[in-house]
Amino acid sequence: MDVTSAGPGDPATPGHQPWPDRVPAPSLEDVQAAALTVDDDGVIVSVNGAAESLLHRARADFVGQDAHDLLHRDSHGDVPPRTHCRPGNALRDRRTEHGDRDWFARGDGVLVRLAWCLTPYASGHRSTGALVLLYEREESAPEEDLSGAPESMTELDRLTLLAETTTQLTSTLDTDEALHRLAVLTVPRLADWAVIDLIAERDEVRRALVVEYKDSVLIEHEDLQGPMPPIPEESPMPLSRALRGAASSLAGPAMYQGPPDSGIAVEQRRLFAETGIHSAVIAPIRGLRDTLGALTLGRSQRPTAFTAADLPLLEDITRRAGLALDNARLYQRQRKVAETMQRHLLPQLPTVPGVDMAVRYVPAPHASSVGGDWYDAFALTDSTHALVIGDVVGHDLDAAAGMAQVRNMLRAFAWSQPRAAPGVVVTQLDEAVKHIAEVPTATIILATLALGDDGLWRLHWTNAGHPPPLLVSHDGQADYLEDAHGILLGTGVRRPRPNAVTVLPPLTTLLLYTDGLVESPHRSIDRGLERLRRYAASLAHRPLGAFCDSLLEQVRPEDNDDDVAMLALRTPDRSQ
Repeated sequence: MDVTSAGPGDPATPGHQPWPDRVPAPSLEDVQAAALTVDDDGVIVSVNGAAESLLHRARADFVGQDAHDLLHRDSHGDVPPRTHCRPGNALRDRRTEHGDRDWFARGDGVLVRLAWCLTPYASGHRSTGALVLLYEREESAPEEDLSGAPESMTELDRLTLLAETTTQLTSTLDTDEALHRLAVLTVPRLADWAVIDLIAERDEVRRALVVEYKDSVLIEHEDLQGPMPPIPEESPMPLSRALRGAASSLAGPAMYQGPPDSGIAVEQRRLFAETGIHSAVIAPIRGLRDTLGALTLGRSQRPTAFTAADLPLLEDITRRAGLALDNARLYQRQRKVAETMQRHLLPQLPTVPGVDMAVRYVPAPHASSVGGDWYDAFALTDSTHALVIGDVVGHDLDAAAGMAQVRNMLRAFAWSQPRAAPGVVVTQLDEAVKHIAEVPTATIILATLALGDDGLWRLHWTNAGHPPPLLVSHDGQADYLEDAHGILLGTGVRRPRPNAVTVLPPLTTLLLYTDGLVESPHRSIDRGLERLRRYAASLAHRPLGAFCDSLLEQVRPEDNDDDVAMLALRTPDRSQ
């Protein structure tokens, strides 16, 4: 694929001669940097030899693969979410963008930090995509200054590092991710090693991360991580003092040659011996109220030792790290509370003889683990059960509270008139939502499931503005139940609620779901519904639990930012 030649009829640039016919236009192989082209979906179309060499992969290992999944990684080797992928976002928006130092996976499993540049192209054959260049950032100073050691850093360098620390650490609420980002910020810029010790809520200490920068790769040493002895109350040793919240200090292996005064001193002697660190600085990581841990930066490869002049910069870094870790811990505590609340809001399934049932709930990626999506199933009479799927606008604690109100009112109305048509119950619910519940709008499907005299199960339902139920036959035919569709709850418009009924043949799968399963900010919901229909049909013979899990994995859009609720049931085989 030629991404450099002009299209037919393109005028020559004024003052320049057209490319001579006798000189071939440059190809991808003529590009000195590692280069690859991708189509609009991020699938690799072609690569050059430099890319094969840099990333230790053969050409056949590239072509046809998704570039994000194959190459892009975060600082500890995982594939990052596509919503956090800068090259992917630039490709989708068709803009040129450059990245300074991101992590990429070589074919041998080694992580490397590379600069990158992505620019869109459109060929004369009307195909579109992007050209991606990957290269190692060149350094121009001697090795001892390449790292950006404090003594070689300008004031602007220090301010830039602190600003980057604030941005990187405050943009995540995951503690492990924050720790890895802290290591990446400081190693190799300031040191060859980064060691992070954290204090748990019961004052237990854990060596959470030990990272070394070697041969241009960040290596995590899990053998040096793990539980640590308790914090001694009187020890004057640097790490013990830092974990008690004292000021930062210098450290070295000579401090730990004598008889150890605590278990932590024993671990520190082991650390210096196994890492070869000859000079270290240790600073406490303080939160708003307590000391959260300590950061140790060590030098083993570069000969220069830390000095007291390096301590203020380290303290500025750990001060920012402390605020970020404090926020992450607070978020995780709130998340546990939210998860407990969600478990109580979502009910246990009733037992319906002969009918297999399964439910799933997945919280919104960036919310507090609860939201307005819910499912419900409960007995109305000995022979009739209610099935519900609903969605209150929002995916936060307010939406969850509103959902609880709507769910409880619906249960009360349905129980009070167990033989009423679903449309009658939802009409009553709509009136109550307007006057009682603090809910702006909501969508809902209320259905009843009953076994007829002919031995077949019948579904009787009404739909208030919700995505339609999906019916999947055992032979792989999937169709949406488009009937009985009315307006959503909370509009103030009074209209009769329609009802519909259908027979569920043996081994039929019924799927009720919320829009988070099919909706994407970058694609139409019709496309999502068609994708769900096709995958559900292909999974018709899967056990019901595996059916639900596979749909969540294969259908839910990666850029979706909403929670998902699912309720599925399968009718029994009459031959058994």
